[in-house]
Amino acid sequence: MKAWALDQGIEHYEANDTKGRITFLGDPTGSLTKALDMELTHPGPVEGAGLIGRSKRFALYAVNGEVKYLAVSEKDDDPAGDDDPTITLAPAMMDEILRLENNDEL
Repeated sequence: MKAWALDQGIEHYEANDTKGRITFLGDPTGSLTKALDMELTHPGPVEGAGLIGRSKRFALYAVNGEVKYLAVSEKDDDPAGDDDPTITLAPAMMDEILRLENNDEL
């Protein structure tokens, strides 16, 4: 996670760093991925590329442990969501967060 954060130019990315706004956390055993039901089990990526235990491409917005919005980038012809991850990228997530804030849903 450190290499990814540094590659993206993110400082203060570790958990409990009060200066940071983004926290990079790994899920090496897949326990969170499975608990969220976000494990990629489609046979295409699993059998074709050997991606066992990979998570679906998703973005989650939570406030105080409550999930406010979940976006999953998968389609029947693109189970990994690699062809069009738009709904899980930062601009789409920011639009959704602002929509939620404007509707007082938070």
